Amino acid sequence: MPKPHHPDKHAPKPKSKTLGINALSIGAAAIGLGGALLAVFLRSKANPAEHAAPDLALDKHRPGATDRAPDAFRPDPTAVPTKAERESLRPATGPAPSFAADRGSTLG
Repeated sequence: MPKPHHPDKHAPKPKSKTLGINALSIGAAAIGLGGALLAVFLRSKANPAEHAAPDLALDKHRPGATDRAPDAFRPDPTAVPTKAERESLRPATGPAPSFAADRGSTLG
C-alpha cells in the first residue's frame, strides 16, 4: 500500500505578498521622514536673524586672561567640600576592564 503524500518539511515555501507590502510601507515612511526633515531644515533657513546670538557678535568685548567672572559665579575658595563632593572627586582605583581579561575567562 503506498504511503500518503506529505509535503516535504524542507521544501521552499511560496513567497507571500506581505513582503511587498512591508517594502512599500517602509518606503512610504522613509519618504515621510525625509519630507519632515526637509521642512524643518527649510524653516530654520527662513529667518536666520531670529536666532542671532548678540553676545557672540564681533564688536562685543570678549573676556581675556585678566577679566574675572562676576562675584555670583566665582567659587568660594574657603568653602569646605562635603563628604559626598570629596567622594565624587576621588580617583578611580582598581584594574581597568579589558578585552584580554574577559577573553581568558571564556576559554576555559
